[in-house]
Amino acid sequence: MSLPPDFTLLQVTPELETGGAEQSTLDVARAVVRAGGRALVASRGGRMAARLAADGGELIPMPVHAKNPLVMAANAARLIDLIRRERVSLVHARSRAPAHPALWAARITGRPFLATYHGIYAARTPLKRWYNAVMTRGALVIANSDYTRDHVMAEHGLDPVRIVTIPRGVDLERFNPDHIKPDRIAALAASWGLGSGDTRTKILLPGRLTRIKGQLLIVEAARRLAASSRHDFVILFAGDDQGRTGYAAEVRRAIAAAGLDASVRIVGHCDDMPAAYRLCDLAILPTLVPESFGRAAVEPQVMGRPVIASAHGGVTETVVDGETGWLAPVGDAEAWAAAIARALDASPEVRAAMGAAGRLRSTRLYSVEAMTEATMAAYARVIEARAR
Repeated sequence: MSLPPDFTLLQVTPELETGGAEQSTLDVARAVVRAGGRALVASRGGRMAARLAADGGELIPMPVHAKNPLVMAANAARLIDLIRRERVSLVHARSRAPAHPALWAARITGRPFLATYHGIYAARTPLKRWYNAVMTRGALVIANSDYTRDHVMAEHGLDPVRIVTIPRGVDLERFNPDHIKPDRIAALAASWGLGSGDTRTKILLPGRLTRIKGQLLIVEAARRLAASSRHDFVILFAGDDQGRTGYAAEVRRAIAAAGLDASVRIVGHCDDMPAAYRLCDLAILPTLVPESFGRAAVEPQVMGRPVIASAHGGVTETVVDGETGWLAPVGDAEAWAAAIARALDASPEVRAAMGAAGRLRSTRLYSVEAMTEATMAAYARVIEARAR
């Protein structure tokens, strides 16, 4: 899709460490640059900032993650100056805290504003509902799944005309099984302490170490499997604690108490997730709260691996039970142990067939190209409406 002449996009994202919203920020920035525009990202930065720069995007360091009202007011002033100085064409917010100053700045400078609802935000008080509703105050709301779209409409009474579903996309060039050479897999296996002769079924739980991701649930499921004399698996928790050292320590204690040190491992942050998915035989997503989309359920399918996921939220749209993976009851350790056992008992041929079905479906529905094309169409729609 062609962009208006001299198009400059400003995305406002709390940080660029890791996560679905952050990856989508980079994907859209790269697409805008390739289409001949400029892509600015106001953020406090993080480990993904180098990738933004490599793709031609520009990081504008700013404490937009802050929720302090005084800092937010200062951010609004900074954004007003930035929008005017860089002749920003459109402002796209990707989280609530930065959305407030971004909305103020867009209104004062007369620039169109839209936001992407990347998560399901709880609102137990009118004040919190007002705080969350900033994501709906622009010209358009982008929902990352139909599940998210339904939530936004029910929570905020939004006119269906003002919301569009654009699922997150996966970079099919980066996540391409044919590009993963054996030496990459071997190097990753060695760094995770897996020997070349380890024939156990390898199960990957990708995601940061936080209670809602369900690591403790999986430790208990693994304990039940071990109690039934099953030792033909190794479960790998790939993700860092992002400062949640107390929870990480709790998970380690649970692993040790269950005698699972050889079967369940915390391997930390992984920079080569395509190789991680190919190293493992299947992925799991045992979230305790609904994922609005769940990129971690789509990426392994793109890499040809079946998935076991909690049966709620956006993953019920991306995982086809019995065809590309399995859906398991939320928070039920016994049911999760049974689901893992079912996957372990499936023959390599059956798992390969499910992985192939998942790859075929996911590459058709969830490519980064489809996501960025739809996002730029949303930009064009907002800009044209403003011009009229």
